[in-house]
Amino acid sequence: MPRRPILLVLASALVSACFTAPSPVDRPRVVTEAGYLRSREMMVPVDGVRPEDLTDTFNARRSGGRTHNALDVMARRGTPVIAADAGVIRRISTNPLGGNTVYVVDHARRFVHYYAHLDRYARGLREGMEVRKGDLLGTVGTTGNAPANAPHLHYQLLRYKDARLWWTGDPVNPLPYLKTRGNQR
Repeated sequence: MPRRPILLVLASALVSACFTAPSPVDRPRVVTEAGYLRSREMMVPVDGVRPEDLTDTFNARRSGGRTHNALDVMARRGTPVIAADAGVIRRISTNPLGGNTVYVVDHARRFVHYYAHLDRYARGLREGMEVRKGDLLGTVGTTGNAPANAPHLHYQLLRYKDARLWWTGDPVNPLPYLKTRGNQR
């Protein structure tokens, strides 16, 4: 068969492919918030703690009529606090309520992971640093307003709002999405 008809058929197929609608399989899928979080298979952010060991403290009442909006993971002081999911460290800071804190924004910029009451930060931890699931962030403690006799990690999951107010998003209960035992890398 001569080359010209083959080239003509190939060119016609290429042009046709460019102007036809993609099949349903090729269309990008919109993933719901819950679907996205389930797909992450997040890790309990304290080394050695299993999902079934957790108590849901998300709706617990706090002083001043506040709702907790976070999960408290009880553990011995000094237990490693690890990244629940991969992301970028956006802020390392200290404040009166959370004490020593770390904020990690996931790579898709859908969620902010907030780790508070840390006793210490991991050596070499810095803002802008990428972390993987299970990377060491610090250790469990009682800094900030945590009771001195109740070391724990205050772990909060927030919707990423926008680039200017990324830390102010609405809280989401992380408990249903913590699927694997805390395991430091």
